[in-house]
Amino acid sequence: MFRKAALLAALLLAVASVATNRALAQEATTSKSSDKPTEKVPESEKVVHAYRLDLSVNEMEDGKKINTRQYSMNLNADDSPNDLKIGTRVPVELKQGEFQYVDVGTNISCRIQERADGLQLFVRTEVSNFAVPDQQAGSSTHPLLRQLAIRASTVALLGKPIVVGSVDDPNSKREFQVEVTATRLR
Repeated sequence: MFRKAALLAALLLAVASVATNRALAQEATTSKSSDKPTEKVPESEKVVHAYRLDLSVNEMEDGKKINTRQYSMNLNADDSPNDLKIGTRVPVELKQGEFQYVDVGTNISCRIQERADGLQLFVRTEVSNFAVPDQQAGSSTHPLLRQLAIRASTVALLGKPIVVGSVDDPNSKREFQVEVTATRLR
């Protein structure tokens, strides 16, 4: 009987010892992970999110939209800029028989970075076109070009349109706005 009691006591002591060691080991692991500063994730393991940017170039007159041109592009966060280019290369004769080509149209370049408070947007927009005939009076036979450029950086919230820049046309009562909406892709 004494042997059974001693064996039972030894068995209970062993089980209690194993349970205590497991609890201490788990507690040590938990406290180490919470006390330890967060380690920086290497760039190769960092999750890259994809986004779609919807851009509108709005032409306004007396506070009303009279024309809108829309563009869209997909890009990755923290990547190099993405570009859209639409237009025509126009030859301009500098000297007899010597030409230089000028790009006329729309050029848009965008880059984004993720931040805790939203997306950091970097937008560069250049729109050029030929001047209307009455603005070209008195100029030479070379085409007269009109150009607007907006380069902007701002923080945007997902799904919320934001005007990143606007300019007034000096020859009319028109205003041009560049509006961007960012959407996260899955």
